[in-house]
Amino acid sequence: MFQVVTNWMLIIGRCALASLFLFGALSKSMAFGETATRMEIVGLSPALILLPLTLLLEGAGGLLLASGTRLAPYAGVALAIFTLVTNGYFHRFWEVDLSLAPLERSLFFKNIAIAGALLFVSATLLRDRVRTGQA
Repeated sequence: MFQVVTNWMLIIGRCALASLFLFGALSKSMAFGETATRMEIVGLSPALILLPLTLLLEGAGGLLLASGTRLAPYAGVALAIFTLVTNGYFHRFWEVDLSLAPLERSLFFKNIAIAGALLFVSATLLRDRVRTGQA
């Protein structure tokens, strides 16, 4: 029974994390122009090349993470790195107006926690594969 419950917890956790990236890709694709402009403003250039790559990473990475297949741990690591790198561009709480700093700081550290969760899930998947001889 314990194994069944923990397996479901891992599936639900993976899907919850993946939903951030799947819905992120969807919302960015629906507002492509605005997203590209925002990327350029924060220094992610050329946005017309980086944005399609972002959509691919978030979409495919999210699907792979949710699937729990052999590539899921690697997708999780890629999404963690992506989250940490883009965090430094979009949530620079140390540079914004004091009235916005608390919100940006909260978003910044939320993203660090998400990256940590992605790494935790990825390590768990890899560890389980090693234990079962599927690595």
